Amino acid sequence: MIEEIEIRDLGVIASGTLPLGPGFTAVTGETGAGKTMVVTALGLLLGQRSDSGVVRAGQKQTSVQGRWLVPGDGVVAERVREAGGDLDPAGDAAELLLGRIVTAEGRGRAIVGGRTAPIGILSELGEQLVVVHGQSDQIRLRAAPAQRDALDRFAGEPLQLALGDYQRRYTELLELRTELETLTNERDTRLLEAEQLRVALAEIEQADPQPGEDAELAERADRLTNLEELRLSAAGARELVSAEAGEESDVVGLLEGARRQLDRASVHDPALGAIAASVANASYLAAEIAAELSSYLAGLDEDGARELEVVQERRATLATLARKYGPTPEDVLHLLETGSTRLMELDGDSDRITQLEGDVERLSGEVDAAAATLSAVRIEAAARLGAAASAELRSLAMAEAELVVEVSDRDDLTLHGKDVIAFLLRPHAGAEPRPLGKGASGGELSRVMLALEVVIAGADPVPTFVFDEVDAGVGGAAAIEIGRRLAALAERSQVIVVTHLAQVAAFANNHLSVVKGGDGSVTASSVRQLVGAEREAEMARLLSGLAESDSGLAHARELLALAAS
Repeated sequence: MIEEIEIRDLGVIASGTLPLGPGFTAVTGETGAGKTMVVTALGLLLGQRSDSGVVRAGQKQTSVQGRWLVPGDGVVAERVREAGGDLDPAGDAAELLLGRIVTAEGRGRAIVGGRTAPIGILSELGEQLVVVHGQSDQIRLRAAPAQRDALDRFAGEPLQLALGDYQRRYTELLELRTELETLTNERDTRLLEAEQLRVALAEIEQADPQPGEDAELAERADRLTNLEELRLSAAGARELVSAEAGEESDVVGLLEGARRQLDRASVHDPALGAIAASVANASYLAAEIAAELSSYLAGLDEDGARELEVVQERRATLATLARKYGPTPEDVLHLLETGSTRLMELDGDSDRITQLEGDVERLSGEVDAAAATLSAVRIEAAARLGAAASAELRSLAMAEAELVVEVSDRDDLTLHGKDVIAFLLRPHAGAEPRPLGKGASGGELSRVMLALEVVIAGADPVPTFVFDEVDAGVGGAAAIEIGRRLAALAERSQVIVVTHLAQVAAFANNHLSVVKGGDGSVTASSVRQLVGAEREAEMARLLSGLAESDSGLAHARELLALAAS
């Protein structure tokens, strides 16, 4: 339930506070005073789209804040807490604050439970909190989807269970059909892919490439290509380090000569002995280097040209694989690792197609059965909805009218089943029922919509209903009955009605008036709660256009007395 709404600089309303509360609230006001801004404000709080046009002329922003009472452990409270918002304890319930700010530049901000939140959170909460009906909804009621939604709401939990079971099977069937169609349509392409993959794997397996082999072969090729240069360099270095025996011009011979001279002189100075030992170590190291160079020379290939040919052939083989299945050797190895799995998948297409065909046939039967169950629930609910709504219409000064809810089959299945829902109105006995979109006037649509909401609210309660001039095109006794039925609806839900009819406003237990004042160029409106003489004067104005007319006041008091009784 909405306790209160505060408005700042919205349209022609400079500021206003709407005390709402339980029961039936009527909002009235002069033409142009901005009473429909009340619905606009509520729409902002419920996450509807907005633009800078809602900001009052000359102001930087508009702001709207609403205070709700909600169950402390309900789905609304849970969603608010998930969004990071807080709720304040309020007896057995919880108090929730929602806010919306729209700037003159068109930017917006939402407040949920004292915290900034995405606008979408307001939309989610709005679906749980309020049902808004305006004249555009009368037009929407003529459309088949809206009529189906109304019937499904009335059918309640049995419908939701049947619909959920049907949609689960229907969605699975669509997925299987899509996969089957893909496999069937791409069969030739996948057969070609399998054959090409089979050839590739055979070629790669025969070549048997190894990780890092290409780099190793590149090194070997470089070595073999420069084999003579390597041999000359190693031999020359060895000759310099250690020549043939008997020669002392090499490094080893020179170091050995230096050591002998130091050894002879060291008897006179021990310091030369340590240097001689270092020279001896250098001589040993030079001898080891000479041995390593000899070993390197011995290991150089005698037939380097033949080995180079073999290496180049292997590199060419690997390059061919990379060019065909690469572009890198790593990609070739990856194909070898994963190709077998992919080939098994492609080779299994025939088995998968056979399995899918069986699954599709089985599931098609299940979907048909689930659709039939769903239709049976709708047909039973349609009879009850039509009878109950027709009874309501008789209470709304349409004594002979009958609402027929027709459920027929369509040629194909959809996510919502196989049913086509049509609301038909028989205006009087003997007349043929006609679709709402073809035979009903605006006033009749208003009453049909109200009758449906009164009936559906009994099966699918909604915390708050908002009606924006849904009494358009209605007057006299019909208007009185609309007020009476709105009051009846308000016994189960909070009802807020923007109206221009005194016959409707008379039944409200809370009467608010949007009052227009002026400051020269800008109209400023505020909201006042009317009681006693002020309410009688507003009722008289609605009836006759004159707030102080004696006859108007007398009629106003008569209406109020009628509603009170």
